[in-house]
Amino acid sequence: MEHQQAEWKETWRDEYLKWICGFANAQGGTLHIGRNDQGEVVGLAKPEKLMEDIPNKIRSSMGIICDVDLAEEDGKRYITITVPPHPHPISYHGKHYIRSGSTTQELTGSALDEFILRKQGKTWDGVPVPYVEFSDFESDAFKAFRRMAVESGRLTARDLAITDEMLLKNLRLTDGKYMTRAALLLFHQDPEQWVSGAYIKIGAFASATELLYQDEIHGPLIAMADKAEELVYTKYFKGIIRYDGLQRVEAFPVPRAAFREAVLNAITHRNYATGNPIHIHIYPNEVLIYNDGELPATWTVSDLFEPHTSVPHNPKIAGAFFRSGQIEAWGRGVQTISEACQQWGLPEPFYRIRENEVMVGFNTEPRFADKFADKFAVNETQKAILRLLQENPKISQSAIAEQLGMTKRGVQKSIDALKSAGVIERVGSAKGGSWVLFTEESNHHG
Repeated sequence: MEHQQAEWKETWRDEYLKWICGFANAQGGTLHIGRNDQGEVVGLAKPEKLMEDIPNKIRSSMGIICDVDLAEEDGKRYITITVPPHPHPISYHGKHYIRSGSTTQELTGSALDEFILRKQGKTWDGVPVPYVEFSDFESDAFKAFRRMAVESGRLTARDLAITDEMLLKNLRLTDGKYMTRAALLLFHQDPEQWVSGAYIKIGAFASATELLYQDEIHGPLIAMADKAEELVYTKYFKGIIRYDGLQRVEAFPVPRAAFREAVLNAITHRNYATGNPIHIHIYPNEVLIYNDGELPATWTVSDLFEPHTSVPHNPKIAGAFFRSGQIEAWGRGVQTISEACQQWGLPEPFYRIRENEVMVGFNTEPRFADKFADKFAVNETQKAILRLLQENPKISQSAIAEQLGMTKRGVQKSIDALKSAGVIERVGSAKGGSWVLFTEESNHHG
């Protein structure tokens, strides 16, 4: 069947030179002339002339040599054109094409720029940027890097007893006298001055079309995951308070470890050349994290769940995040996210890969709140009350009665039953106090 490295055509047309160019710029491949779309040999009327014309056209239009062979099957002759991958960019009539999946695409704009850089052994984040003053860099970003690197054990205080400027050089974020794009994104006080869209956009949605509120996180990348986690877990997620012995524990719709790893993956792997920010969409039943990027050319989504090497889209940015202790370098990000969800009893995260876009999603059902209510309530009324107490620990009994369409006496009766069972307790005054919820393992009376 047709795939990344194979294509079938019934007859020859000169436009198929684009396919050959695409194979040469990717992992190589074979173009079969004389096969239909089902791969069946239909044969060629005069293959001898094509055997002479095709090699000449390839050589004159692209300057490369391919193996062109005449084959036969069931008495029908066809031609195979075997194209090797090339280490340098190949163009056809001044345009660059590349094989992606089972299609051949023309490279333009930022995609072409990055392709040429990769062929030269360079990466987008390693490109030097002129007219940048070191005095424009954010001192707090360097302090954050030092703190995280020491706390993680990746570097010692002695390693970091150097100037900030020397730190950039030791992290290989400079190119001669110039700063690289990675240095600007990681530590510059305003990276968007140089790279538009280098921020995170967060929105809470009541539905697919109804936006409730939103925020944006700007500044140096090195501290962006911390800022995103702090904002989402204090403003967007409603923590469910419980006690394990004397320890206060908050449960959230998505485990912190999973959320943070997903955000770090988006930051280190995204394609910053597109100018689009990372998007975090928070819905009642799911959390979606989008970023512009793509899997390595030969990978599928299933490859993410198998043991694999780390292939960062931005190796210099990823290197700094590794040195700071925020990420691992062994390709375990997806496994880390899955394991964190499993420990919380949540479904596996789901992934969607589109052209130039990667999305990871978390299904937040069953939520801890529902599991708590199902476990400790004996009827639907008590379950509903527990959910309201979890959403708003300061809610009054009158407000509960109003929201549930019950009498105050009925609410009081259910609350008394939950108190007697040791599931809830009122702390403080009736007007200014709050509700505390306990698991059956809790020893909240000390």
